[in-house]
Amino acid sequence: QVQLVESGGGLVQAGGSLRLSCAASGRTFSTYMKGWCRQAPGKEREFVAAISWSGGRTAHADSVKGRFTISRDNAKNTVYLQMNNLKPEDTAVYYCAFKRSEWSEYEFWGQGTQVTVSS
Repeated sequence: QVQLVESGGGLVQAGGSLRLSCAASGRTFSTYMKGWCRQAPGKEREFVAAISWSGGRTAHADSVKGRFTISRDNAKNTVYLQMNNLKPEDTAVYYCAFKRSEWSEYEFWGQGTQVTVSS
């Protein structure tokens, strides 16, 4: 059974940092593209960042560029999101997701981890 489990969320003051992790189990996802999305209360889920299977290409939403960094460790079947200089508007539930290629839809999703940034 495939499971994606996020960790690392929590409460932090504005300007602080958090590192989210998403560990997969049940199969290997080394050739999959991996990403992070988030959903704030009352808002639609939005793209945050994505990384190619090799880690050689990344993409970040304009709202987090320069503050967040996505990375992956295929040996650990894990993807990370380093979040620096957090702002109250970053408050949301963060989800990791995996897909076969950049042209496909995200197929596997984690259960989400809450990130709350206080002002």
